[in-house]
Amino acid sequence: MDNRGRGEARSSLPSVHPEGRKFALICFGLAVIAALLAWETIAWPLAFLSLCILAFFRDPERVVPRGDDLLVAPADGIVTQIKLVEPPLELQSGEAGLGKAPVTRVSIYLSVFDVHINRSPCAGTIGAMNYVPGKFVNAELDKSSEENERQHLLIHRSDGVVVGMTQIAGMITRRIVPFVKPGDIVAAGQRVGLIRFGSRVDLYLPQGTSPQVLMGQRMIAGETVIAKLGQTAELEGLQQ
Repeated sequence: MDNRGRGEARSSLPSVHPEGRKFALICFGLAVIAALLAWETIAWPLAFLSLCILAFFRDPERVVPRGDDLLVAPADGIVTQIKLVEPPLELQSGEAGLGKAPVTRVSIYLSVFDVHINRSPCAGTIGAMNYVPGKFVNAELDKSSEENERQHLLIHRSDGVVVGMTQIAGMITRRIVPFVKPGDIVAAGQRVGLIRFGSRVDLYLPQGTSPQVLMGQRMIAGETVIAKLGQTAELEGLQQ
């Protein structure tokens, strides 16, 4: 339906990203083999696991809010940290990066129950992309942004504003899968990658921009507005 109520509203199951279909197929195949061998105690758990894999890699469509000055959530999950920090070295990148001055970092934690497709917070051109191997400590911890496996991205808007984003692997995550490469032009809310099995995404807001979300607030990737460029009035409180 459009914003005037025209059209037909209906619900449907979300599609499954191709990255997950192969894992589900392998798991289901093992379940079939176990069933043929009469190993029911193994077959049923494997069949259930294949359904869980399909659910984990679900890829629902999202309705991106319009507004050139809006920054939308790059990931589904809970806001676990809003903090003024110096950007990582990989995102400073001289004149083409965020620089060394402290900026606001909004951290979103994704549990295994969240959609793990990550999206671009704004329209622009993908600049530097830096993959950093690392550990797999709890992604909710502050040190995970410096110690865990991670992928840094810079997005250059047409107005010259640069937005930084970092995908961070969690305790049971073992791969960050990018969908874009440097030089690609992306739209706000466009899929840019995924992280397998629990993770965190950090969004670095440009100078002079304050977050319009609260600690504990649930984010919907591509839909929830995290900030409005140039708006510095911060929200106060804690989301319950």
